[in-house]
Amino acid sequence: MEDIAKIKQAFLKGLGGAKDRAALEALRVEYLGRKGKLTLILRSLGGMVLEEKKKIGPAAQALRKEFEELLSNHEAVAKEGASAPHAAIDLTAPGRRFSRGHLHPLTQVEDEIRRIFASMNFSVVEGPEVESEYYNFDALNIPAGHPARDMWDTFWISRGAKKSTENLLLRTHTSPVQIRYMEAHEPPFQIIVPGRTFRYEATDASHEINFDQLEGLVVGKSITLANFKFVVEAFFEKFFKGRKIEFRYRPSYFPFVEPGIEVDIKIAGGKWLEIMGAGMVHPRVFEYAHYNPHEWQGFAFGIGIDRLAMIKYRVPDIRLFYSGDLRFINQF
Repeated sequence: MEDIAKIKQAFLKGLGGAKDRAALEALRVEYLGRKGKLTLILRSLGGMVLEEKKKIGPAAQALRKEFEELLSNHEAVAKEGASAPHAAIDLTAPGRRFSRGHLHPLTQVEDEIRRIFASMNFSVVEGPEVESEYYNFDALNIPAGHPARDMWDTFWISRGAKKSTENLLLRTHTSPVQIRYMEAHEPPFQIIVPGRTFRYEATDASHEINFDQLEGLVVGKSITLANFKFVVEAFFEKFFKGRKIEFRYRPSYFPFVEPGIEVDIKIAGGKWLEIMGAGMVHPRVFEYAHYNPHEWQGFAFGIGIDRLAMIKYRVPDIRLFYSGDLRFINQF
């Protein structure tokens, strides 16, 4: 570690005295070349004991990165000076600061959702985005030829000349993780599944070909819709904290739940908004997961994370989230 400190001190001194690009290149070779002073320390790590490696390795790598950045910054300054020979250049000045980024608004919203459900003792689970037809449809009580498949405009994946009995697709919802999780775990449990989903449809202010969805699943001995009502209302009150929310529940149809319901909310006296689909897990789904539907019951729900973000931040067009326009992104 003392050698590393001495090398850094000598390098900075040499950098201050480098007046042109040739001098900077010589400095780079002296410290970062194949036989450079810092390179030799990195090569000697193999002969050190583990404790020395843990201390010296990260420090030397960090110093190498710092040297490279300093040299790059000074080379840029030297190049500018070559095109403007009369400009005054202070080669000892600190390197230019890089602007720091921040989390995308959808990531911020997902992180907040995770924290809220974690406070209610939910576990966070993830699954594959490239899914099989079995998990995306069949095991969720949507067999081939079922009219409910028309609800999802699916991206099917071509296998080319490779023969396979398994049809693959980009998942149209996060619900397949329900089956995958139940196959590997015994109830009771309560989970949420955030992730990207994909549907082949025309994009407009409220639709995109890919969007973020949140799936929820709770399974136990005596789970009812009353439990669901408590969970969903507690979540929305925390998510839209400080804003008065009214709830409305309507019967609906989803192949993987029975009965199925739609959840509408009204925020601060505004209009009713359809926000979530949910219901009690269909017995057939439990059978696919090898659960006894006479012993276990539960509820499932699905929310669009993009839709929640649009409502929370009053974003009028979902496409703004994927535009890459910094004028929009930097507002969050």
